[in-house]
Amino acid sequence: MYNQDLFSELEDSAIRVVSYDGHVEYKGGLLPFQEANHFFDSLLKHIDWQHDHIIRFDQVIKTKRKVAFYAEKPFHYRYSNTTKVAFPWTPALLTLKKLVEVETGAYFNACLLNLYHDGEEGMAWHSDREIELQERGIIASLSLGAERKFSFKHKQNNDVISVLLQHGSLLTMKGDTQHYWLHCLPISKKVKAPRINLTFRMFKEN
Repeated sequence: MYNQDLFSELEDSAIRVVSYDGHVEYKGGLLPFQEANHFFDSLLKHIDWQHDHIIRFDQVIKTKRKVAFYAEKPFHYRYSNTTKVAFPWTPALLTLKKLVEVETGAYFNACLLNLYHDGEEGMAWHSDREIELQERGIIASLSLGAERKFSFKHKQNNDVISVLLQHGSLLTMKGDTQHYWLHCLPISKKVKAPRINLTFRMFKEN
């Protein structure tokens, strides 16, 4: 198994993280430090955070991390055997959405947010291929708060590539990425601070 770590300093230019069977780019410092702090504090206080629930073996499991789902329409998002209905955009989310759209050249109509209180909360290997999402659509993940390692694993050859997601950084996944790669947020007991990530997505219009 091939392992590669891409722990970069803050840069203005995007770094190609996954270069085959998909397309993943990382840009550190998309938001200036103080501006990133402002949005982190605002989202922490004003987003309607709720514990996520996963149904496994007919049991409902409440996760430690919290989530929130916002969009331009009351989309239904089904994953982990649960369904979420989107809240309408907040002013802060609209501002961040426009910033990410300018950076990526894409349009997004929904955003799934995750709040990890510390490094003991993470996300297992998965890919975002829910039927509600636009096929091969771009997913843009904006990170605020604690720096966390984020990893990709190829579904066929088990290659692993990791990158450090910094405060105010942007990671974009597009093309065949979800088809060929899994991704995860590994647990790290060394991380004591919270992190918020916003994954801007394109839902299919009914």
